[in-house]
Amino acid sequence: MAAAMHDPTTPEVQPPLDIDRDPVPSIDPVETQVAKPSATTPANPLQAQKGQNGIYILHANVDEVLLNCAVIDSKGHTVTGLTQKDFRIWEDGIPQTINAFQHQDQAVSMGLLIDNSGSMRDKRAAVNAAAFHLLRASNPQDAAFVVNFSDRAYLDQGFTSDLVALNRGLSRFDSHGTTALYDAVAASADELAKYAKHRKQVLLIVTDGADNASRLDLQQTIRRVQALGGPVVYSIGLLYDSTKDESREARHALETLSEETGGVAYFPNSLYDVDRVAAEVARDIRNQYTLAYHSTKPASLGGYRFIHVEARGPKGDRLTVRTRRGYYASPKGNETADDAEQ
Repeated sequence: MAAAMHDPTTPEVQPPLDIDRDPVPSIDPVETQVAKPSATTPANPLQAQKGQNGIYILHANVDEVLLNCAVIDSKGHTVTGLTQKDFRIWEDGIPQTINAFQHQDQAVSMGLLIDNSGSMRDKRAAVNAAAFHLLRASNPQDAAFVVNFSDRAYLDQGFTSDLVALNRGLSRFDSHGTTALYDAVAASADELAKYAKHRKQVLLIVTDGADNASRLDLQQTIRRVQALGGPVVYSIGLLYDSTKDESREARHALETLSEETGGVAYFPNSLYDVDRVAAEVARDIRNQYTLAYHSTKPASLGGYRFIHVEARGPKGDRLTVRTRRGYYASPKGNETADDAEQ
């Protein structure tokens, strides 16, 4: 009997929301399984090819690097209207040739990581409302999941574009316990690597304190995210009522996670500012450039590579480009499923 064809427009069946599930069975390093690149890989690496099951597949060469870039002017405003010739890329100090360029509102696979520790009890209503407003302001084709974390991370809503289901996932909290932030980030990055259907990937963290319960440390977490091809990490730190020492530690961690991956860390002065910050995150995600280049260094050499990107405006003015600072090269090919527009 022939297998039924998969319809990518049909919502996936999600687990019951009355059962907590760990996003991954373990935070120990795992080998991500990847398929071999197809012989019919499209000429443009930013275009997807339809597979036999009806899902579009983005094939990426092992030496190819994809960058999501936000461009900011001297006044902090987002810059649009640039072309490929306005950008320059260096890897480990060596100029790279941009072979593909795109500037459009692309669909995103997103993970919402919301602190569920005891100190968040009085903040969750405002945080949930802001997170839901961010989802409503996002691309309608985005798919997101919800992770509530305290001493463990729980996947309370799997990937979906259904805003009602996502709102239910945000509402499933019982604030208690400690804060295992790093473990939650690593687990959620794994979730994206395994199940995301969009090439562009984002994690949004909302927390009010420093990590005090993870098995991983900050640097191990960053390496885990980068080794997976890494989502962009946005952070919202509600540190206005934290002690000086805790605030300093938490701020450093959130800024480092975000800056290393090309995201932004925000530190609102009160709960009243969270909704505004969430709206800014949504705008930032939807107004980015995507660049692709083939590394001049063979992927078979492995190792970490530093990336530097510059952009100049129409009048030659230098602009600030925010993107990930580097990546770990892998000798394996990879391909990422990407939803089709029907």
